[in-house]
Amino acid sequence: MNDSPAPAPGSVAAAPDSGAAAATSPDRLAADLRTAVGALVRATRSEDRLAPIPAAVLDLLDLHGALTTAELAAGRGVRHQTMAATVKELTAAGHLAAGDDPSDARKKVLRLTAAGKAAIEQDRRHRVGLLSRALADTLDDAERRELASALTLLGRVTAALAESGAAPRADRGPVTGAW
Repeated sequence: MNDSPAPAPGSVAAAPDSGAAAATSPDRLAADLRTAVGALVRATRSEDRLAPIPAAVLDLLDLHGALTTAELAAGRGVRHQTMAATVKELTAAGHLAAGDDPSDARKKVLRLTAAGKAAIEQDRRHRVGLLSRALADTLDDAERRELASALTLLGRVTAALAESGAAPRADRGPVTGAW
């Protein structure tokens, strides 16, 4: 009989103890990691102040600087027309400004306005605060150190995925719908 408590809603249950080999197999770890990260993203996304699509566009421009609509679409793996509609909404809201591309006068590049920069920074601060409170309320010092160590490992896995080309590919075709 198992007297351990059931996991909280939205949390990820630990894998049954079927031996260290099964618990650390790449397939099992990948499945558990995908589930845990997905649950974490969904839990924090419900508290986001910006909708996911506009936030992703503002984030790309903040991280990479001025980009064209085509570059934004490629970066998110969506059709140009889909991105153009989002760019239009963000421009109307005062978050983006279009300017001439210094390398090609036929193109326009998009930049964050002060309002766009403030919106993405406020959204990030809100998410960080939410996570910080959850970490403080849920984990003790030793568990937070363990999580900090795991972040280094996750960074290595992320880098390996990026190097392997796991990011959206142009040959895959555009993703449509809610991305």
